[in-house]
Amino acid sequence: MINSAPARAGRPLRTPPPRTAVPRPRPDGSSRTPGWAVAVPPALLMLVFGLWGVTREGTLWGDEAVTYDMARRTVPEIWRTLGSVDAVHGLHYLLMHGVFTAWEPGLVPLRLPSVLGMSATAAGVALIGRHLAGPRAGLLAGLVLTTLPVVHRYAQEGRSYALVCALVTWGSWLLLRRRWVAYAGVMLLACLLHEFAVLTVVAHGVTVWQQRKEHRARGWVVAAGCVCAGLAPLALFSVTQSSQVEWIEQPETRDFIALVLLAALGWACSRNPAGALVRSLALPLLVLPTALLLLVSKVHPLFVDRYVLPYVVGLALLLGAALDHYWTRALAWSAVAGALVVLVSHGPFLRTPDSRKNDVGAVASAVAEVARPGDGLLFTPARRRSYALVHAAPYAHLHDVSLDRSRRASGTLFGTEASPAQVRTRMLSEPRIVAVQDLRGQPLDSEQVERTKRDVLRESFALAEERVVDQVRIGVYVRRAAG
Repeated sequence: MINSAPARAGRPLRTPPPRTAVPRPRPDGSSRTPGWAVAVPPALLMLVFGLWGVTREGTLWGDEAVTYDMARRTVPEIWRTLGSVDAVHGLHYLLMHGVFTAWEPGLVPLRLPSVLGMSATAAGVALIGRHLAGPRAGLLAGLVLTTLPVVHRYAQEGRSYALVCALVTWGSWLLLRRRWVAYAGVMLLACLLHEFAVLTVVAHGVTVWQQRKEHRARGWVVAAGCVCAGLAPLALFSVTQSSQVEWIEQPETRDFIALVLLAALGWACSRNPAGALVRSLALPLLVLPTALLLLVSKVHPLFVDRYVLPYVVGLALLLGAALDHYWTRALAWSAVAGALVVLVSHGPFLRTPDSRKNDVGAVASAVAEVARPGDGLLFTPARRRSYALVHAAPYAHLHDVSLDRSRRASGTLFGTEASPAQVRTRMLSEPRIVAVQDLRGQPLDSEQVERTKRDVLRESFALAEERVVDQVRIGVYVRRAAG
């Protein structure tokens, strides 16, 4: 019923003050642009970039060689190997075993899951941007992602990082949609592919906390608890294999400077209405996982930039929103020109063997050139035996002086080492040893057998020839005369 009573005298009607607009996510229904129209172009462009030069001139680097070897083993062999090493990558090895079962092993099937993973990441970033800041912001965010050199790099590596990036992206989408069961499942899968994806769950917690809505916080807390509970057995078991990360060095000053610059760029991009719409999700993803891993690494070195690769999702969302807000024809042409410069300057190089830390094929060729049939062969540290996992022929006529049991016989990744005393005796019985080593200045493994290798080479052998291939030293050592 309409109240027609007159207002009381002496009490004039009050006009309510104007409401201040508060940035909030734009619901999908507010845009006439369908989601597929925003997601498909970046996904297809990323697919093209991913397939461009995917074989990298027929080369593999050391970590990819490990994936290639593990994927060709049987499931019982993989399971047995994970009991001694690389449990953190077990799910990826099983996935790649399935790929190699369906498709003959090769470089394309090895890297295709990563190509598809980055394509899915580009699509997810575009949809998140559309949901939060509108269709143009979403499209620009997805396209920005496809131009980042680091994205091109890991889109063409036979490791888990691109797949983790895709799962974190779609987990972020499910977080925004408050689909907690699906969110928990996707984020748990991401963490099982690589444990440090749990840092992005922490970043999602910051996003939820900023929204200050109790029902959302409860849903996230339960989902995050399920993720941590599901990850706990693997995390606890992987601690027993912590010697695998002894090669990681303390973070350098440039790592902290890079984080500060990224954070400053992200904050600058968020200081506009469009950026404010994506800030609560994008900024924590951009900054928090990297910052946490750097801080932990001051106590126990664990920081490697690819371990926190999903930061590119936050970066692309913030850059896309900033481009959308300041969009002009001049800016559009400048953005296109900048993207072309990046692609031309970095794209071809990233598809060459020199773009990776090492090339197992080049190392094998160098060994074949300097070795003589019957020479002793020494891998130090032992994990450098990964260089012989794919290109085995150049090593076949050499005697591996530290090997006790082969990788297949021992159910390990690189085989088992003989005792320090046996290694010393074997080395001293060899007139010549070809040693495959890290570059000087790299962290030295602390195991007794590794110390024995270094001591015997220094005390009883003279370096006759040395070649450096990427980040690998191949030295020919000749035993000194007694006395």
